[in-house]
Amino acid sequence: MKEHIRIDSTYPHVLIMTAVQGEQDAVLRGLGEAKGFDVRLAGVGPASAAARTATALTAAKYDLVISAGIGGGFREQADVGSLVIANEIIAADLGVETAEGFASVDELGFGSARVPVEPHLPLKLLQLLKSTSIPTSIGPIVTLSTATGTANTCAELSKRIPGVAAEAMEGYGVALAAHHLGLPVMEIRAISNIVGPRQRELWKIKEAMQTLETAFSILPEVLHR
Repeated sequence: MKEHIRIDSTYPHVLIMTAVQGEQDAVLRGLGEAKGFDVRLAGVGPASAAARTATALTAAKYDLVISAGIGGGFREQADVGSLVIANEIIAADLGVETAEGFASVDELGFGSARVPVEPHLPLKLLQLLKSTSIPTSIGPIVTLSTATGTANTCAELSKRIPGVAAEAMEGYGVALAAHHLGLPVMEIRAISNIVGPRQRELWKIKEAMQTLETAFSILPEVLHR
């Protein structure tokens, strides 16, 4: 049984949204008996994630919102089995195609496809994870409604978003719901596969879930002053 962990008074009540049950279970195993966390299912995709996060945020008062789960890592930025902590959450396909290429809603003047994260928490988590065997990096995490499945799309995303480290399908939806209420956000992804041509047989989901569990066993200490 894990020792009781007191949560930092700055973040006494934290909402964690995962897409699916397996991710939720891994996060709960990591948290153990730590108090002050609610772990909810967001469903798959940014629309479901935004709707379910908004619903959860109307039911209780939270001080921090986290999108968590497994995801794809970009080659030379995040290897399989590693962890990526977002320094920015970006809806990579929110915009239009033009003759010159993709134009984001930011460029069109219709809002923003980017949500900033709580700035000091990624660095603090990174520091504490150095005591583990988990390779960890900080970088942009993109949200897509359609997961990348070709080398061309991977290359285009890497060119358009320098340093992009990981992709998933829920982060922006979770982050936007929180951002609209003025709540700080984080996104944490354990890498199960390399972004590019879809090779499902090479995915390491079990290993990624273990990485996720380990990260969340440390997170309460990050939020402890």
